[in-house]
Amino acid sequence: MILTQCAVCATELGLTLGKKCGRCSTRYCGAECQKKHWEEGGHDKLCKRIKKAGGAEQFNANTKYSEAVFHAAAAACAEDTKGQTCFICTQALHWKTKEGLVRGCACRGTAGFAHVSCLAEQAKILFAEAEENNLDGKVLNARWLRWQKCSLCEQEYHGAVCCALGWASWKTYVGRPKLDRARLDAIRVLVSGLSAAGHHEDALSVGEAQLSMMRRFGASRNNILIAQCNLANSYRMLGRFEEVMSVRRDVYFGWLKLHGKEHPATLREASNYANILNNMQRHAEAKELLRKTIPVARRVLGEGDVNTLRMRWIYAIALQHDNDAPLDNLREAVATLESVANSWKRILGQAHPETPKAQDALKHARGALAERLAASAGSA
Repeated sequence: MILTQCAVCATELGLTLGKKCGRCSTRYCGAECQKKHWEEGGHDKLCKRIKKAGGAEQFNANTKYSEAVFHAAAAACAEDTKGQTCFICTQALHWKTKEGLVRGCACRGTAGFAHVSCLAEQAKILFAEAEENNLDGKVLNARWLRWQKCSLCEQEYHGAVCCALGWASWKTYVGRPKLDRARLDAIRVLVSGLSAAGHHEDALSVGEAQLSMMRRFGASRNNILIAQCNLANSYRMLGRFEEVMSVRRDVYFGWLKLHGKEHPATLREASNYANILNNMQRHAEAKELLRKTIPVARRVLGEGDVNTLRMRWIYAIALQHDNDAPLDNLREAVATLESVANSWKRILGQAHPETPKAQDALKHARGALAERLAASAGSA
């Protein structure tokens, strides 16, 4: 996690409480823990190393990044990457770090294999060039997406690879000012990466610290909405659905007011809000929202966009369960999920973690339809 706790007793300090080591900025709840850490916790031996690395936050980010690359991402991909080479540096083993290859996107065949270090360096250079040349916001956004999307297949990274790139992004920009655009985006990428790797408690802790910091330093409404969105994802993965509902509603209507109904962020949040409405058994509301939004998504994002597909998937679930699912609703749900599942597999690949979920949703809908047809035939 980013450093929000005492290094000795793990007391939650938020962003402002406690005290710091005068040399390396390691955080403590008070003088007693700081003294104990120096005398018994080995801080006397680490302090100079931490300072040399750039301070406690930078040292922590570097350490977490190494763990995420070597012990998680490269290890998880080791079997699939045998005999392959990095599409960026063309080597199997990274010349400097000696890390193995990863692939966490929708590339197939021999495409898409890379070292996390190479992906991170590529993203860093592209974004730095855009900043140095004062390129417009659209170009900056496109360059920043290299931290999250494969440059070959244009699909988002997932799992351990997404987490490793989250730490790579954070360690790259952690030293910037609190409200620097890249630093804020790096925390967002880190939160998404932690969630993708299943570290939901950590993602929530980082997300809450981020939101608190942004409100304290007067971040824009746009950036606060992004932070709230990430927070809602963490609440959902931890089963805190009432909190998810509250945040998702605020975020959706916030985007709608700020950017209008055709903005990609508004469309994405409409999908997220409809999904939690389904989770809370409010299927009629989800169906009503998506009937208005899906045509807009098809026009603005495109039929094959992941967000459009996910929106249709959520709509099919609402159809299936709304008002005891009339027969026509079940038929439409099955047809929709057949289309979505096929497109999902074709666009994102079999290895994507949500591909089996789409197939399971289709199987369940087909079963519900078959059961209803059998019941109708029996009563005829």
